[in-house]
Amino acid sequence: MTVTPFKARLLSAALLLVLLAGWELLVRQWGLSALVLPAPSAVTVSLWSGLASGYFWPHIISTLQALLLGLALGSAVGLLVGMALAESQWLERVFKPYVVVSQVVPKLALAPLFVLWFGFGMLPTVLITALICFFPLMENTLTGLRQVDASRLQLFQMLGATRLQTLLRLKLQVGLPAILAGLRVAVVLALVGVVVAEFMGASKGLGAVVIAAQGMMDTTLMFAALVLIAVIGLLLYQLCLVLERRLLRSHATSTSTSPFTSRSRDIP
Repeated sequence: MTVTPFKARLLSAALLLVLLAGWELLVRQWGLSALVLPAPSAVTVSLWSGLASGYFWPHIISTLQALLLGLALGSAVGLLVGMALAESQWLERVFKPYVVVSQVVPKLALAPLFVLWFGFGMLPTVLITALICFFPLMENTLTGLRQVDASRLQLFQMLGATRLQTLLRLKLQVGLPAILAGLRVAVVLALVGVVVAEFMGASKGLGAVVIAAQGMMDTTLMFAALVLIAVIGLLLYQLCLVLERRLLRSHATSTSTSPFTSRSRDIP
């Protein structure tokens, strides 16, 4: 049975309503304390009051600023490093082990060191987020650029393309889907990195709200902050999907009208 996107969204929304209703019923039937598990209705009230009073907005803005800065920095460095490693096997053999080591070290263990080195504020949060976002872009760029068919590389060499032209007009275009997939992963991990970094002593941000709510034993406020984090993550992921569709559509158009492609058609 074929399910249209609209029906799929309706089914997803219906499933959410069923889960929330079951959660509400469970809390009321079992008489659970709000300290243990607040009801969805109580979380909604806390969320609405926090948004209406303006309590959440400075924290949302702080989290978004750190997320976007860290994502931009980590993605840019990951893209450039991935391109460099893809173009040079020597660089890959030398630097790839250090890149892997930088990723296997738990970021939660690095967060206190970053706070110690760079102080409190947004800078350590941005750096931790960038470090988390760096690897997906680097790995996917490296993998995508090496998926080019050998015959197409030979064709570009026959047409007299320089190494830079081959990279920009062939390798990056072939590797674009993999690079965009890495960006989607990086966006999700960026939000995780921001929240984890804010756990370590930030005065603003949704992660700081979670820690403050834990200290006040206000589980309802904690759930409200987690809902905001989840909504931000879903919105950013959907924006990435929209961007990916548009870029891949324009990528397909530019590939069909590429001068190297049109010249290759004249080769017998």
